Amino acid sequence: MTEFWLISAPGEKTCQQTWDKLMVATTRTNNLSANNKFNIPDLKVGTLDVLVGLSDELAKLDTFVEGVVKKVAQYMADVLEDSRDKVQENLLANGDIMKKKPQFKCLRLVAFVLFQWDMAKYPIKQSLKNISEIISKQASQIDNDLKARASAYNNLKGNLQNLERKNAGSLLTRSLAEIVRKEDFVLDSEYLITMLVVVPKTGYVDWQKTYETLAEMVVPRSTKLLFEDNDSGLFSVTLFRKAVDDFKHKARENKFTVRDFQYNEEEMKADKEEMTRLSTDKKKQFGPLVRWLKVNFSEAFIAWIHIKALRVFVESVLRYGLPVNFQAMLLQPNKKNMKKLREVLYDLYKHLDSSAAIIDASMDIPGLNLSQQEYYPYVYYKIDCNLLDFKV
Repeated sequence: MTEFWLISAPGEKTCQQTWDKLMVATTRTNNLSANNKFNIPDLKVGTLDVLVGLSDELAKLDTFVEGVVKKVAQYMADVLEDSRDKVQENLLANGDIMKKKPQFKCLRLVAFVLFQWDMAKYPIKQSLKNISEIISKQASQIDNDLKARASAYNNLKGNLQNLERKNAGSLLTRSLAEIVRKEDFVLDSEYLITMLVVVPKTGYVDWQKTYETLAEMVVPRSTKLLFEDNDSGLFSVTLFRKAVDDFKHKARENKFTVRDFQYNEEEMKADKEEMTRLSTDKKKQFGPLVRWLKVNFSEAFIAWIHIKALRVFVESVLRYGLPVNFQAMLLQPNKKNMKKLREVLYDLYKHLDSSAAIIDASMDIPGLNLSQQEYYPYVYYKIDCNLLDFKV
């Protein structure tokens, strides 16, 4: 799992000093994390009551927007089917910019590293409440559009798969339209009919010995092997219509399976045309759908980053007070040193919370799991860039 920590700490005399202090503690004397500034513009603060209410609303919106991002990502994988190895390269947020930072294994992190507030979509002169509502409406629209597009494409794909299944599988169940030809049948006869029988390969000899005697009025030497799969063969046999029921009964007793099939050229042609139409429609819809998923993954992901920025801003003002003076920072922990990094951050910022001063992050206190509660004296949000539930 690729994990990143988005934190903020109050500015010292300047926010740059806060940044320098973090860098000294985490990178210059050791290798605990790779750090980047996370730039948040001067947003409108509003009242304390609004900030408190907005804090809860943003937490819910964060979960919702992340869910939309994951759904778009997962559906991209479903649509690509056998090309799932192409999923990651199609899930880029602001792809052109992201490619400027090829050193990051998680390209989506680049969108965080190079984050710039989108002034056009989310004007900072608007209230925090209004900005969150803009993002909520945008994410809801993407979610609703995804449901509609996925439903239409899945129906098309399902209908095509049903037809394909009819033309695959064993001779006992598959469609025979692609196997038989007109000349295999006695057609337009008042008295005679051609039957199709599935015979196990181990029963070929028995079939040849017994088919003429399974019922009266079976035409001698009329059987012919039309098709074979791994287990069975499809044989034709001609007999008088009045003997059909008796023939079916005796065939079943001898473990030969009569397939109910009537040769109808128009129906067979219609089935082929329907499969061709569905296959063509699927190909036509595939490209535009993948492009829509790429674009809207990027849109949803960037909206999600703005939600994170709003949460950091609101929580920092609530924690550190006014005037607004904090530095937001994105940390990529060194997996081997995550515990040490947590301890260093605790030492740096434990003075921010009087209750935290009582609790040492390295202490083992029964019933209290700080990592599980994920509450720290500094503002902290964990970001998981592994947005897929599967490995490609």
